[in-house]
Amino acid sequence: MSLPEYPDVPADQWIGGRWQPADGGNRFPVFDPATGDVLVEVADGGEPEVQAAVSAAHEAQPAWAATAPRTRGEVLRRAYELLADEQERVARLIVMENGKGLADARGEARYAAEFFRWYAEEAVRLDGDLLRSPSGGNWIMSLRQPVGVALLVTPWNFPAAMGTRKIGPALAAGCSVVLKPASAAPLTSLAIADALHRAGAPAGTVNVVVGSRSSSLVGPALADPRVRKLSFTGSTEVGRTLLQQAAERIVNCSLELGGNAPFIVTEDADLDAAIEGAMIAKMRNGGASCIAANRFLVQERVAAEFRDRLTSAMGGLAMGPGLDESHDVGAMVSDAERDKVADLVARGVEQGAVVQVGGAPPQRPGAFFPPTVLSDVAPDNVLLHEEVFGPVAPIRTFTSDDEAIKAANDTEHGLASYVFTGDLGRGLALSEALESGMVGLNRGFISDPAAPFGGVKQSGIGREGGHDGLLEFCETKYVAVGW
Repeated sequence: MSLPEYPDVPADQWIGGRWQPADGGNRFPVFDPATGDVLVEVADGGEPEVQAAVSAAHEAQPAWAATAPRTRGEVLRRAYELLADEQERVARLIVMENGKGLADARGEARYAAEFFRWYAEEAVRLDGDLLRSPSGGNWIMSLRQPVGVALLVTPWNFPAAMGTRKIGPALAAGCSVVLKPASAAPLTSLAIADALHRAGAPAGTVNVVVGSRSSSLVGPALADPRVRKLSFTGSTEVGRTLLQQAAERIVNCSLELGGNAPFIVTEDADLDAAIEGAMIAKMRNGGASCIAANRFLVQERVAAEFRDRLTSAMGGLAMGPGLDESHDVGAMVSDAERDKVADLVARGVEQGAVVQVGGAPPQRPGAFFPPTVLSDVAPDNVLLHEEVFGPVAPIRTFTSDDEAIKAANDTEHGLASYVFTGDLGRGLALSEALESGMVGLNRGFISDPAAPFGGVKQSGIGREGGHDGLLEFCETKYVAVGW
């Protein structure tokens, strides 16, 4: 069976350079979130497929690691060009399985391709060091070597970008990979594997295993001694579990986990810029982003105006099936995700939050939840302490910068933060005080393939993107040498 709107890409496992059905011929459905209809049935993999994929990656690893960096980079460059040429088809595929609006999906398709372009260039920049030992007895030489077979586990919210953000640096560093995409949105990952195959990635360097039960794929892979690296993006709860499993064999880990991003607006901020930034930071991907603005902390003097303007902007967004370009907001990925958001909003309202717009799912088919703004949110309200993975903006006020910093840092998470202020010095001081791995200072969009992406506290370990992302897939070897 071929994927809708993406011809010649079977919905099977991609292992060892060929498409394979699952053991026993089992398949599971992938749904269109906007209608609830089945898009396609995908091969339902398990431990046999994982073993086959790890074997293929292990066999391909030595030759790929020995391949010239320029050659590895050229494969990634060709893959970038293919995805750039086919971005409209990729975007439509994202919409069909993920539900997001087409404009959002087009942005993701462009962003996803850029990781292959960036790491095509980074492949030739694997640096090392040579320095004289302080004793004068020898030279200290350090070099970078690929860590080995890498298990890549990606979420449903950015099915293209999360895959390329991991595959790109892994291949550039000389690692072969086994990608396990989310069962709710696996089709885009299969399309990316097809693009890499057409770009010349040798058989076994890229493998994709899909299945309806994540634990039956990830657990056996982490237990396999041939797997040397785990790169995971997902919830903090699942990340803790995987970290415990990885500890059994001391697997090298990079984890990009949950967020609870504060969006601070000071009284001297340009409110036009703050509203524009808020709409990007909150509504990109319909709010289903780990770096989405989750808590709006607004200084009292401008709080009423900010609330009214944000309510107008959020209320003016058109919601409906994502392939219709007149819609600004598409469906959430599933009824279950929509219900989680609806339950969280209902609990927040019970605790005193006031709905300014939205607030409840519409009475219509599909996993839709409307853009929602809530005011009068007390410091102890659940909306400020749980990640709202949807189009919901709770607003809390503050009086002083110290109060804003204390409120912003009052979370186990530390992925992203946003600050809008008219005073650059004040903004930099706030940025330095915030406990997060990334800060958007007078910017609502912070993602960039050339920038190190990651968090502190319980938002993760390691960085993706930039040169840091390449080094996550390397080990440093020290050689003591004298001449």
